[in-house]
Amino acid sequence: MPFRTIDLCAGIGGIRKGFELTGEFVNVISAEIDKYACMTYSHLYSGDPYNDLTSDEFKQKLRNNPYDVLLAGFPCQTFSRAGLEEGFNDEEKGIIFDHIAEIIELTKPRSIFLENVDNLVRHDDGNTFKTIISRLENTLNYKVIGVDYNENGEQTYNWKSFIRNSKNFGVPQNRPRTYIMAFDRQRYGNELLGRIANRLPEGNDLNLYEDLNGLLELHAEPKYYMSSGYLETLEKHKEREKNKGNGFGYKIVNMPQTPHPIANTIMATGGSGKERNLVFDPQEGIAGTDIPTKKTPLNDKGIRVMTPREWGKLQGFINYAFIDENGIDQFSFPPGLSQAQQYKQFGNSVTIPVIKTMAEFMLNCFEILGDLPNE
Repeated sequence: MPFRTIDLCAGIGGIRKGFELTGEFVNVISAEIDKYACMTYSHLYSGDPYNDLTSDEFKQKLRNNPYDVLLAGFPCQTFSRAGLEEGFNDEEKGIIFDHIAEIIELTKPRSIFLENVDNLVRHDDGNTFKTIISRLENTLNYKVIGVDYNENGEQTYNWKSFIRNSKNFGVPQNRPRTYIMAFDRQRYGNELLGRIANRLPEGNDLNLYEDLNGLLELHAEPKYYMSSGYLETLEKHKEREKNKGNGFGYKIVNMPQTPHPIANTIMATGGSGKERNLVFDPQEGIAGTDIPTKKTPLNDKGIRVMTPREWGKLQGFINYAFIDENGIDQFSFPPGLSQAQQYKQFGNSVTIPVIKTMAEFMLNCFEILGDLPNE
C-alpha cells in the first residue's frame, strides 16, 4: 500500500499530483475553501476538497483517518513581496500555520512537506522563518531537512538551502520558492535521522523544453494581444522607472536577441505576473484590430500576454502531470471557468516537476529510515 497523504491549502492539487506521480502516495483527505479552486480540484480528482482546516470538525476528521504525510502550500500572500508582508500579524492568513502546527501535534504524521514563497525566509528579518523552524524542531519535535545544531545546541541553517527554483527542474520559469520537509523525531530517533541527506534536491534531469521558445504556442488568438493604448501606458511607466534608476516595468521575455529565454514568475495576482511575461508573437491581421473588451485597437508591435495554456505548461499541469498511458494529456478546467480564474489558479499553484522531485527525495529518506507504509 502507498503512503497516505493529506492535502491542506490544496488549491488545485499541484502538490498532491507531484507526490502521486511517484506511484507511492495516495491522498485521503483534502482541505481547500476557495470556491473556484474547489471546482477545479473536484474536476481533476475524485471527491470534494471543501474542508476548513481551521475548524474543530476537520481536525477531528483527521484524528479518525490515519495518514502518513502532511502536505500544505499554506497561504503565501502575507509573506510575499507582492503582498502586504504582514506575515503572522495577518489574522486570517498568518494564523493558518498555527492550525497546521496544531494538526501536526494532534496527528503526528511521519513526515511533512510545506511550500511557500521565497520571501518567507527573509520576512521580518528572518524572524518569521525562525519561528516556523523553531515550532517544528522544538515544539513538535520534527527533524527539518537543512537544520543543524552547533556545539552549544543552537539551531543553525542557511536560509538559501530552503529555496529551490523551478528553472532547475525542467521548466523555463524563474520561480524561487521555499520548501520545508521534516520527519517525526519521536518515531525515528536521532540516530536513524542522522543517516538521511540533510539537503533538499537542487534540480532534476527533466528537460521538458529547451527554453521558453519550446513552450510558447505562437500565433495566439487576437484577444491575447495588448491594446495599443495599454502597451503605450506600460512603455511610459517603464521609461519613468528607468529614469529613476529602477528596473521596474513590463518585460518581453522572448525577444529574438535573448538566448535561451525563460519566463519570470507567474503570479496569482495576474497583472504584474502577466506584464513581466509579455510575448513577441507577430502575425498578420492583428495590428489595428478592434476587440470589444479593449478600449483601443490592438498594438502593431506583435506583443501579447501569455495564454492560460502556456502558464499551465510553465507549472507542469499541461504537457506533463496529466498525460495518460496513451500519451494523451487529460488536463482540463471545469466547463465555464473564467480565464481570470485559470490564470489565478495556475499562478497560485506549484511547479509539479519540482514537487515530484521532492516526493522522490522523501521516498529515499523513508527507505533509509527502514519505513514501510501503513504499518
